[in-house]
Amino acid sequence: MRFLLRRAAFYLFTAWAAITINFFLPRMMKGDPISAYLARNQGKVSPDAVASLRILFGLNTDRPLWQQYFDYWGVLLHGDLGRSLSKGLAPVTDVIADALPWTIGLVGTATIISFLLGTSIGAYVGWRRGSAAEIVVPAATFLATVPYFWLGLIMIALFSTTLGWFPASHAFDKTVHPGPTWEFVSSVLYHGTLPALTIVITSLGGWILGMRNMMISVLDEDYITVAQAKGLSPRRVVVGYAARNAVLPQLSSFALAVGFIVGGTLIMEMIFSYPGVGLRLFEATLAKDYPLMQGIFLVITLSVLVANILADVAHTLLDPRTRQEAL
Repeated sequence: MRFLLRRAAFYLFTAWAAITINFFLPRMMKGDPISAYLARNQGKVSPDAVASLRILFGLNTDRPLWQQYFDYWGVLLHGDLGRSLSKGLAPVTDVIADALPWTIGLVGTATIISFLLGTSIGAYVGWRRGSAAEIVVPAATFLATVPYFWLGLIMIALFSTTLGWFPASHAFDKTVHPGPTWEFVSSVLYHGTLPALTIVITSLGGWILGMRNMMISVLDEDYITVAQAKGLSPRRVVVGYAARNAVLPQLSSFALAVGFIVGGTLIMEMIFSYPGVGLRLFEATLAKDYPLMQGIFLVITLSVLVANILADVAHTLLDPRTRQEAL
């Protein structure tokens, strides 16, 4: 019980700190969303409209910053994230809801594939240490150092520009009407192949190296020697004893990766013009669109916290020592 209370207090404090930083950080930036909007639409906005926009975004008030902070908490607790100036005053919740499925579908699928594939390969290489399987280690080390944007540009240059196998941008063909049809689904899969491969390839090395190193460490434990001395099959020793314990640190890393799925991969979405949350965050930053920036940061923060809570639950279920501490 004490373990659960400590974790709950930690997550509540983290959520408060993140939301507080989320409020103050955009206001420390030079300029404001109204000024940025007027710079893009010079001579097209009347003084009355400008005054109305300043009232809407709370930029005309003489209230101290700390009072604005409490006002922000008030509207936040009512589920109101404000309106996005860069998206035609559309509600921030609608803008995020439109971009979220694209990011979760692409980055989420690629992250899960990379985790499962990399963890499986790492477990096998760690179990077969000293064998020919060790050739995977240099390749994994190289992949772990490859930036998303660098490989993304190579993918576009090779498979799109040179070979013409895949499109270089967008989430689906503009001639296809979005809907629950195979034509639309196949277009989404076709356009998402290069971005997904970029994520899988660049993140695969980290999962392989992490699992391999943990497997090597776990294989030196006494309980592995005892299990082998009992005559258990190699498969049972690997899966039921070694891999089960070696995967625990991987779960924590995976929880963070799952949390950041919502944030997308900013540079990757920019390179492929993919309409996900990362691209929306970049556009909001350029436009100094405080409500949209704050809304996206809030969703990312909450998703990371929820992912870490799920990781704690998984740790408790898989590790008996954690269950004893929790009790």
